[in-house]
Order: sequence, then C-alpha cells, then structure tokens
Amino acid sequence: MNKAFVKESDGDDDDELALPAIPAGTKNYMTPAGHLRIKNELLKLIDEDRPEVVRIVSWAASNGDRSENGDYIYGKRRLREIDRRIRFLTKRLDLAEVVDPAVHHGSDQIFFGATISYENQKGEAHTVTIVGIDELDPLNGKISWISPVARALTKAREGDEISLQTPAGVEQLTILEVSYPAPQS
Repeated sequence: MNKAFVKESDGDDDDELALPAIPAGTKNYMTPAGHLRIKNELLKLIDEDRPEVVRIVSWAASNGDRSENGDYIYGKRRLREIDRRIRFLTKRLDLAEVVDPAVHHGSDQIFFGATISYENQKGEAHTVTIVGIDELDPLNGKISWISPVARALTKAREGDEISLQTPAGVEQLTILEVSYPAPQS
C-alpha cells in the first residue's frame, strides 16, 4: 500500500493515557513542589527544546528534498511530540489546584500531602505520601489521592485501623505515623 494513504497515529492522547484521568467534577490537586516541577518542564519545552528543534527543522528543510531527509522527518516528529506535551501540560496547569500540605503540619489526621507510615496485617511496614495525579511515583512511595489506598487512608488518624478492599480481599491497615512538611517561612 502506498504510504500516502496510511495515516500514522499522531498519538494526541498518549500523554493523557500515561496518567489516570482526573475524576469528573474535581480539581487537579497538586502540591506546590509538583506544580513547580510541571511549570518548569513547560517553560523548558517552550523556551529551550522547541526553539532548538525548530532551528534544526529549518536547517534540514533548507537542504532540499524533504521526503528522504532524516533530520527533517525526525525533527517534525519531535516537534509534534513537544507541541503535544506543551498542550497537555498547559491543560493540567489550567486545572491545577495547588494545595499546600504544610497547613496541616502537626496534625495526626490524614489529608492531601500527608506522609503516612502504616503496617498491614502481615506486619509489613509501608510509607506513602498522598500527592496529585501528575506527581504519581509509586516506586518512591508517592501515591495519587484517587488511588484506593489513599482514599482508604484519608481522614483516618494515627493509631486507627482501617479496611482496604484489594483484589485478594479485605486487608486491615494500622496507621503508625502521619506527618506533613513544615511550613515555609
């Protein structure tokens, strides 16, 4: 089949599929650190990465035949990826509700931004921090506020025992410690 009739997927939804969707009717909660990280990524894409790729594509286009020009073809593809990421980050920042967990400093009740140490019924200890969808990093103990574990932990207090519904059945968790970052002066 002629390549002219084959539409490559532009993958507009690739970034959105990588992260859980924001539940309907809710805001995109973020910690100040997460908001800053996303804002810095967006500014780097706009101010550094995109202009550099545009320069390369412009140079490659000036070399003549674009159909077999690898620099031009790759550059255009990279430019589409950058533009897609810029649109995605802009949408996420537009919906962002920055919540500073430091306002709960000293509290033993679990809210957004809390770092929680808990023990399951097998005696295994875990430490997690409840963060925004865009800050999700389960390998480093950062879980999304919409995750089943975070929803089960929210509003509980140190010493409470809560039930968590898992695919393997109901698991009992004992909350050992709740902490929040200290307020910035």
